Amino acid sequence: MKKVIFFMLNDYADWEGAYLSSQLNQNQEWTVKTASTQKEVTSIGGFKTLVDYQLNDILNQEVDLLVLIGGNSWSLENAELKKLIAERLANNEPVAAICGAVDYLAKNGLLTGYKHTGNAQYLWKDYAEYKNPTDFQMEQVVSDKNLVTSNGTAALEFTNLVLKKIQFTSNSEVDKITDLHKLGFYQYCDKYGNPFA
Repeated sequence: MKKVIFFMLNDYADWEGAYLSSQLNQNQEWTVKTASTQKEVTSIGGFKTLVDYQLNDILNQEVDLLVLIGGNSWSLENAELKKLIAERLANNEPVAAICGAVDYLAKNGLLTGYKHTGNAQYLWKDYAEYKNPTDFQMEQVVSDKNLVTSNGTAALEFTNLVLKKIQFTSNSEVDKITDLHKLGFYQYCDKYGNPFA
């Protein structure tokens, strides 16, 4: 069984991981777990989440995919979290970050060596450890090596590239998964046929 951990902080953006988590959780090969620096977090939308793991619990776990969900609390200073992400990146283990979580990567020098995107590069101008501004791409989502980065308006595009990164299914099937929500039901039916028939 493969494990994905969605790491979220208080005031997390509940919409950013919803498409991805629901696809993974419905697949028998994957188990979806949550983690944070505290036992319970509340989303921007007011959903209270009792997380499965504290940060310390996942430091030495086998995790097939680490997803960093954005929100309003990523200005934190946390050496253990930084080390966890840095080690995963160095060991070529998949990491996916969206919205404020990408700001955290930029602030901590964790985008070095990766093409990337984010909410807005100007937000990082005072980050001394952000060393590779020429690798920033003005795209909704960017996949490079074992890292996927995204801005906060790209939950579907994020889901698409993360599923492709982990080879969830064929790329064409991944496109169909996300097109159902991107195109809407009737345009999807015109393109692919009725998925529920």
